[in-house]
Amino acid sequence: MKITPTPFTRRTILTNAAKLAGAMLAPPGFIWSSHGKDAGGYAPKLSMEGYIWTQYFASQKLTLAEGEEEALRETHRAGYTRVELSAEFFTPAVRNHTRDLLAKFELNPESVYAGTTLHEAPAAQTSIHAVLELAAFLKPLGTRIIVTNPSPKSNQGRKSDKELKTQAHYISQLGEALRRQGIRLLLHHHTPELRDNAREWWYELEHTNPKVVGCCVDVHWAYRGGREVMPFLRRVGTRVEDLHLRNSQHGVWMEDFGPGDVDYSPVAEYLHQINYQGLLVVELAYEKGTVMTRGLEEDLRRGRIYTEKIFGLGSS
Repeated sequence: MKITPTPFTRRTILTNAAKLAGAMLAPPGFIWSSHGKDAGGYAPKLSMEGYIWTQYFASQKLTLAEGEEEALRETHRAGYTRVELSAEFFTPAVRNHTRDLLAKFELNPESVYAGTTLHEAPAAQTSIHAVLELAAFLKPLGTRIIVTNPSPKSNQGRKSDKELKTQAHYISQLGEALRRQGIRLLLHHHTPELRDNAREWWYELEHTNPKVVGCCVDVHWAYRGGREVMPFLRRVGTRVEDLHLRNSQHGVWMEDFGPGDVDYSPVAEYLHQINYQGLLVVELAYEKGTVMTRGLEEDLRRGRIYTEKIFGLGSS
């Protein structure tokens, strides 16, 4: 199928999907150690991020419940065995349907994206309660990772030192609570966290325990946020356990994942060097200017094939 790009942000689309479903600098070269990876060599695991499907639902005026069978069927046909869905796929109104479809199409929800607000105490407590309730449902499905991107301030303003301290406190609290459930918390970023020389992002990492909280690096958001990709990735170091993969041509997101503005060869080389065993998540997204010439299933397939090639994947 073809979809028309919309100007919505990721958070806007995920929020709309949920509604529809109901109808600080470290020393140079410093690397955080991991929480203890299993012994062994390079062995990444391929997955696919479900965000692109929420864009498709919005463009076709479909509720999530109406569109998710097509989405998961085509994800399966494109050759994926893992999928990283957002929490909106697991609201009470649709979670049982989603669970059944994941089983039908043999897709493992190993990681799930859940938005949170953590820089304000009342909102943080509400977010933590919601994520823990979600985790209790997901654990029997095989989910072992929850990815969160603490929301920016409503006015997109700079978070104060006090707000960052509050945010780090609740990140740690959530990470500890999830760990007791056998689920790992990973911090994600867009561009707001990368302003002011990535002040918010590095504060989060410096004030949370790697044994409790890992990282999900979005390579293209790092690029778009003005970070040099490889220094940024090396500084996160072996704390990275999930990479989101997207690319652009002349600054505009591509319809599939392939060669473009970001050279992924050094990324792949670095992951080999650290014997990476985390997730490689193809996350397509369309924006104004994205040229679309193929159906989404084919774009996902092409993204999978390119990922397997550039990162040297066998059976993942």
